[in-house]
Amino acid sequence: MAARQLFLAAYDIGEARRLRKALDVMKQYATGGQKSVFECFLTAPEKGRLVAEIAQVIEPSEDRFFLIPIGAEGEMRILGIAVRPSDPPFYYAG
Repeated sequence: MAARQLFLAAYDIGEARRLRKALDVMKQYATGGQKSVFECFLTAPEKGRLVAEIAQVIEPSEDRFFLIPIGAEGEMRILGIAVRPSDPPFYYAG
């Protein structure tokens, strides 16, 4: 199985139609998140597909998209009712 890396994906999209489309794209890749910030465990090919799909949705002069790698070497701190991100053995897309 290909190695997966944890990424934090976030967007700021100013138009409702593009916002809905971006959410639809992110639901295909995210394991968790809220509103416009998502946790994604991605292989290199999945990362490429995500970036390509989001590029088809956003308007570069108006919108922003960030895909930030989260390194495993540092200590992770979670607060409140947060759940530590995990890479599950399978995903349900329904």
